[in-house]
Amino acid sequence: MSKRKADEMSLRLPLVLILGATGSGKTKLSLDLAKKFCGEIIGADSMQIYKKLDIISAKPTIEERSVAPHHMIDKLSPNEVCTVVDFRNEAVSIIDKLFAENKLPIVVGGTNYYIESLLWHILIEKPGDTRKTLPWEYRKKNPDVSSEELHEKLKVLDPEMATRLHPNNKRKIIRALEVHEEKGRKTSEILKEQQMDGGNSQGGGLRYKDTIIFWLQWDQQTLDERIDKRVDLMIKDGLINELLDFHNEYQSYLTSTPDYTTGIYQMIGLKEFHEYLIMNAEQRASPEGKTAFESGVEVLKRVTRRYARKQIRWIRNRFLGRSDREVPPLYALKADRIEQWDENITEPAIKIVKSFISETPCEINPEAKVAIQSFANSQDETYHCEVCKRIFIGTFQWQIHMKSRKHKMSLLRLAKQERMCNTIKSDTSS
Repeated sequence: MSKRKADEMSLRLPLVLILGATGSGKTKLSLDLAKKFCGEIIGADSMQIYKKLDIISAKPTIEERSVAPHHMIDKLSPNEVCTVVDFRNEAVSIIDKLFAENKLPIVVGGTNYYIESLLWHILIEKPGDTRKTLPWEYRKKNPDVSSEELHEKLKVLDPEMATRLHPNNKRKIIRALEVHEEKGRKTSEILKEQQMDGGNSQGGGLRYKDTIIFWLQWDQQTLDERIDKRVDLMIKDGLINELLDFHNEYQSYLTSTPDYTTGIYQMIGLKEFHEYLIMNAEQRASPEGKTAFESGVEVLKRVTRRYARKQIRWIRNRFLGRSDREVPPLYALKADRIEQWDENITEPAIKIVKSFISETPCEINPEAKVAIQSFANSQDETYHCEVCKRIFIGTFQWQIHMKSRKHKMSLLRLAKQERMCNTIKSDTSS
């Protein structure tokens, strides 16, 4: 077949990205679209990429995975780690291969920085196997080097990048230092080059110009109720035994110096049930054990609800609040009534994808951009609050802090201390 005929037969397929808070139904929509368009699903969840903990990570079931090919799920053992660069490199390769085969790639989002790494040119390539030189490995080899010391070093080598990073953000500080050492160039300079291609201060332009984003929206109260019920169902399905089995297999790690900030150990649920998991069977059966279990359930629900709100804020900020960056069209699908799922979710999504492929007009419009204050001001300025002894990156966060009750209370306490000191000085002098 000639190249011309092959090109004529190729379809104009979009990259489909499904976003939404945890528990919003992203998996269900991905299966609906995969069945309709013979697509394949790429998971963008930093926890589902690991084997084990299937229930707490809400992985698609074996039955669901049989509906369509799934990628980037159950790839790593809990002892392995996956950087965002690792994920980006493999996921982009899969997406490109699917496009070459005229197959619809459907990305199901769960982890913000995984999704951003696919959509935009925001990362600096790191040669070699990144899994062997991770920030937490660096910490083990250099336990006495503090984040503040590394930040001071970065100020000397790349002062512009240092202003963008909080002194406590050790992972990103180390990454900037690694880039400088490996490439002999400043990270800030490389990021500026990326900005020339439709990017902004956060990175470069779109990786895939033909992208459609679906945002599954729920009324907040309804979503909270769904999350609580989802946790209850997880427990009914064997969540506690899953956590106990995992804990027993990796007990030496969890009971020595728990670090719930790396790899699979960041999973929501492990930290929340830690007190219960380290108990023996007799202790778990005691009143104290029951209290620890009930506390774990309540905290898990609360943390998950809070995480869902964070995801929603990220979607609004990144996709509707940006005027300084190329952003794909985002279609909001209202999912408040599950009994009307097909009518409100599946059918509109199918119509939008069909319209894109056929290059015909669609009566469904993407969401309009909105002005969000957090992006109206510089994100790179560093502010020090001498009263609260805190550092803030970005004008927006600084303004929020200055208006916060905590800051105002600190001002009142400081004023009270000054009055007391003045009174003591006055009494002493008299």
